[in-house]
Amino acid sequence: MYDIKAIYEAFSVEEAIRLLQEHPEAQILAGGSDVLVQIREGRRAGKEFVSIFRIDALRGVTMEEDGTIRIGSLTSFAHITADPIIQNHIPVLGEAVDQVGSPQIRAIGTIGGNTCNGVTSADSASTLHALDAVVELTGPEGVRYLPIEKFYLSAGKVDLKPAELQTAILIPKEAYENYNGFYIKYGMRNAMEIATTGCSVNVRLNDDKTVIEDIRIGYGVAGPVPLRARHAEAVGRGLTVSPESIRAISEAVSEDVRPRDSWRASKAFREHLCHVMCERAAEAAIRRAGGEL
Repeated sequence: MYDIKAIYEAFSVEEAIRLLQEHPEAQILAGGSDVLVQIREGRRAGKEFVSIFRIDALRGVTMEEDGTIRIGSLTSFAHITADPIIQNHIPVLGEAVDQVGSPQIRAIGTIGGNTCNGVTSADSASTLHALDAVVELTGPEGVRYLPIEKFYLSAGKVDLKPAELQTAILIPKEAYENYNGFYIKYGMRNAMEIATTGCSVNVRLNDDKTVIEDIRIGYGVAGPVPLRARHAEAVGRGLTVSPESIRAISEAVSEDVRPRDSWRASKAFREHLCHVMCERAAEAAIRRAGGEL
């Protein structure tokens, strides 16, 4: 059923790095919800793998002393959605990953696998962009940190060096404190569907909830990699809370998105989705933040 040359099992990050150094052609295997399917399809047939599934140190959600939320890369989608830290501080991420696949996939699929796949349709990706997430990478030369925008290099390719693995995703306190977010996914079905387009919006309002102090907009399937709508964000900062402001922000995303034609949807339809989803997600996020529209 599975054409695999060899699997090497690691029980610590250090052991995983050593195995990757000893077997430079080996690929990392986490939950396997994507990789095992690809092996069956013949896309990774005959490969060597280093399994990191038993590295329990890479699981769980914790809050560090400075308020940074640390999500271990082996943390499952189901764990993230149910975790009290996520629910209390960044529920939008729990809501986003709860739209991945089926309950079985969410129980085994990991946040690290979802991001390291490098696909623009990953349900976690747009929300992590809108949360200003930082990726922690550990390899032979130590630990390095990358803003998630820089982690994605091109379609299906991320910035992982030889013998390096992603060990955590970090959400700094200043990226979530006093922010409220909302994620929208469009697909042809309500479940078990890859996103045609995804949009995640985080907003921070002023004290009397009448001005948009800050807004961050993340997209999936609006370009070859997940992206931030930086131009639209700049347009939105400082605007009063109103339907007109939301429309101005959503119209401005034309400067940021770069969708393409595919068998799932045309470029024109995705461009339309980008406008509509931004408008709806921004409205929902503002309402969550206490704004009146």
